[in-house]
Amino acid sequence: MIRRRDAMLGLLFSQAAGSQAVQVQALDASEQLLPTAADLPQSLALAVRQGQPLVVLATLQGCPFCKVARENYLLPASKDGAVVTQIHFLSRAPLRDWEGRVTTHGQVVKDLGIEVAPTVLFYGRGGKELAPRLTAGSTSDFYGAYLDERLAQARASFKPAI
Repeated sequence: MIRRRDAMLGLLFSQAAGSQAVQVQALDASEQLLPTAADLPQSLALAVRQGQPLVVLATLQGCPFCKVARENYLLPASKDGAVVTQIHFLSRAPLRDWEGRVTTHGQVVKDLGIEVAPTVLFYGRGGKELAPRLTAGSTSDFYGAYLDERLAQARASFKPAI
């Protein structure tokens, strides 16, 4: 589990050592396994067309817990029909938010009040959260069960179009 404060401190130390700006560098192989959101309302529309809630992973580059959540739980869920996308802590990459404004991934993470990586969110029509957020990845023995429970809750709350 990596908190926003810890990520920011690491970023400040790396900048002091002469590293590059805040913007996420090239995604690693694990981060490329799931799509990265460019437009949250459009991602939700795709999920709705498939009769599914939208599952959003808030991830931090290099986070080992995010990698486990992505590879061991969310990738298999996406192969089983879940519509999953990612947003990235600290990234300055453009992202259309729930209000239709073009902002950045990092700003959307902040606006949503997400402080822990990874955090998994479950959305239905209108950008409404359908299940409690699943935060952290340190409870790996139960993570799959917690994810399944929240995904089932989100699907049960999801109302198909009439």
